[in-house]
Amino acid sequence: MTIGVRYRLGVASRAVAAIFGGYGIAALSAAVLALCLPAAFGMARSEAAMTGTLASFAIFAFAVMWVFAARTALRAWSGLVIVAAPLAALLLLLMRATGGAA
Repeated sequence: MTIGVRYRLGVASRAVAAIFGGYGIAALSAAVLALCLPAAFGMARSEAAMTGTLASFAIFAFAVMWVFAARTALRAWSGLVIVAAPLAALLLLLMRATGGAA
């Protein structure tokens, strides 16, 4: 594989990671915040959902910046997985604790 093709595949992989991985982390964080904030701060569920959604925009932007700042595409993907796995586990625990209401 030539250097040009390898470079283009790396950029394409980062773009996919930024778009889909960033969206996944943003969605997971919005759901976790929507479930955690009412219990932690006594916030209304509607306010918690709005706060989680607004925070997810910043989280998405940070994830995109992380993907393109990482040294390699593999490191970018692994960073996204390292963040997404605990968020997904926490979301599952919270959904069980709250009766499945997201």
